[in-house]
Amino acid sequence: MIELKIKENEAGQRLDKYLHKYMKEAGTGFLYKMLRKKNITLNGKKASGSEKLCVGDAVKLFLSDETIEKFGGQSGDAEKEHAGKQETRQYAMAYKRFGELDIVFENRHILIVNKPAGILTQKAGAEDVSLNEWLIGYLLESGALTEEELHTFRPSVCNRLDRNTSGMVLCGKTLPGSQKISEILRNRSLHKYYRLYVKGHVREAALIEGYLVKDERTNTVRLTERAEGASYMRTYYKPLKYFEDATLMEVELMTGKTHQIRLHLSGIGHPVVGDHKYGEKETNDKYRKKYGVKSQLLHAHRLEFPVMEGEFKDLSERTLVAEAPEVFGRIEARAEGIACGMAAD
Repeated sequence: MIELKIKENEAGQRLDKYLHKYMKEAGTGFLYKMLRKKNITLNGKKASGSEKLCVGDAVKLFLSDETIEKFGGQSGDAEKEHAGKQETRQYAMAYKRFGELDIVFENRHILIVNKPAGILTQKAGAEDVSLNEWLIGYLLESGALTEEELHTFRPSVCNRLDRNTSGMVLCGKTLPGSQKISEILRNRSLHKYYRLYVKGHVREAALIEGYLVKDERTNTVRLTERAEGASYMRTYYKPLKYFEDATLMEVELMTGKTHQIRLHLSGIGHPVVGDHKYGEKETNDKYRKKYGVKSQLLHAHRLEFPVMEGEFKDLSERTLVAEAPEVFGRIEARAEGIACGMAAD
């Protein structure tokens, strides 16, 4: 018999979901059969599997060591132990590779990091190394997470930025943290603002609305009429400064769709400078030669949080700002710009 005590990162989820994580190779039918026969109990009582777990709950497995090892509950199997060590090495490698990234905010539950352009937020392929692996590597290195805890919970990034977009990425260090971030992203009470350079002069603030469809094969999106399968998007922008052939803008992302900002601004004739997918080659080549621009000049600059309570009160109505890449300032300093002021709301 094994007794498992529920910790903070495991609380708040259904018992059956927890069991699937603990015994990854066990089928749903097997787990429900064990629950019905009271070979798996919750706090000494028969359970259905739908119960929400709380910190301190006791899950008992009246199963043989061989059965638990077979289904992945323990690391006694040499092959699984080797795989686990490889995974841990991958996290350490990601942390070493990306180094000490700029952490904008961190508390017990949430970490917000200023991602440089060129780093994937999440893996696109099995061999990729992403910010998600860096996060776990960082938490293991700092002692905020143990290898044992990874068995039933994995910290993760909660929003995505394109590889070549820089700026703030929200990460859940704990299950409550991940759930809270998901909640404020889902209900859109968290306001997200971007800084970017676009081709040409944008004189007035405006709201763009439209629909897009994604081509999974090419990983591109295109504007379309309202149709089945199309996603609605809203983008609010305002100019901050304009230069000889470009405008520094601020954009509020009111919906979060793939490539939304890049597609919307390209659609109105003001593509993001450095955007090789939706931008203009002549402009991109000019900025690459003149300023060393290697990726789109798009930066997740500011987050404005809603009223938050309890353990998240330290983020309540707080505004966080992430420093833009050095090339942003270099362009502004060297270009002969004329301030056009803040656009009217």
